[in-house]
Amino acid sequence: MPLSPDAADDSSHEDTPSLNPNLTDHLSSRPPRSRTADDYLDGIRAGDRVALSRAITLLESTRSDHRDTARTLVEQCLPHAGDSLRVAVTGVPGVGKSTFIETLGTHLVEESHRIAILAVDPSSERSGGSILGDKTRMGALASHDNVYIRPSPTGGSLGGVARTTRESIFLCEAAGFDLILVETVGVGQAEVKVHSMVDVFLLLALAGAGDELQGMKRGIVEMADLIAINKADGDNRNAAEEARAEYGTALRLLGEMASGWTPPVLTCSAEHDEGVREVWASIREYQTHTTESGFFREQRRRQARHWMYQAIDDALRDDFFSTPAVETARADIEDEVLRGERSSCAAAQTLLSIYRDALADQ
Repeated sequence: MPLSPDAADDSSHEDTPSLNPNLTDHLSSRPPRSRTADDYLDGIRAGDRVALSRAITLLESTRSDHRDTARTLVEQCLPHAGDSLRVAVTGVPGVGKSTFIETLGTHLVEESHRIAILAVDPSSERSGGSILGDKTRMGALASHDNVYIRPSPTGGSLGGVARTTRESIFLCEAAGFDLILVETVGVGQAEVKVHSMVDVFLLLALAGAGDELQGMKRGIVEMADLIAINKADGDNRNAAEEARAEYGTALRLLGEMASGWTPPVLTCSAEHDEGVREVWASIREYQTHTTESGFFREQRRRQARHWMYQAIDDALRDDFFSTPAVETARADIEDEVLRGERSSCAAAQTLLSIYRDALADQ
């Protein structure tokens, strides 16, 4: 069966090699300021990964003209998007997400799949930069012609995903990638963000690191469609089996999922390539189950609605903080809050009143 049953609903990162150098030359011949959404779309549809990288950078830009072009591009990509399987791979730092993805990806490219990996790096709280090290950690996979790896900073976004990750998925699908893997930071904050943009939520867990369930928020376990205990090798095999039983018990206590699916708990060792194929087989089994029940399509419809309202929230927040009157008053009002002279709620209402007055005067 196809990976998905229905069709949808200047670069800051190093560009990966292009599948079509001629189209790269075409895009590069246009000065950045004069590149249109059509220019990017032509390159993306032809499999030009440089054009894809530059288009994703356009999505991440805060410039208003870039955002306008990016919005147009996403709309143009929608008719060509949706025909993929979107899988989130999450878990605490050190669980082996990158190793798992590289091992799984190596198998799947041998089966002629085209894989896009959106590896979201934690932004530095101090510098605002990000680690962006996934291409190094997935060296063998990154060199494959049918694999595209895009590291993107979270930019302070909660949930371990960049604000533009969902739109990046559409662009990758329009470029012909049939499997989208989203590797999240695994920080445990509002993981619902990544859950609301993928078809399958895979939770990687560890054994032998204390009380496994104590270290994992209940909400993340509730969202998991599949749990895999990684690093189940050597002396850790018995501990992995114990963790498997513990997670299985926890899942049974949580009750039935909306999809009608009972999440399996498996063990694997990505480093030694043990059990990874079984995890993939379970992912495909889940896809078959949700496709036949209609849950797959309905979930994508709900996700599209969710992200419509999320886009409104983001736009309102950006407009609020960029309003000159708010910018002028904000520092003084914030200082009053810090000195205890004004409550947080009263300060918020004052700034909102300033914002509304500014809108009324326009």
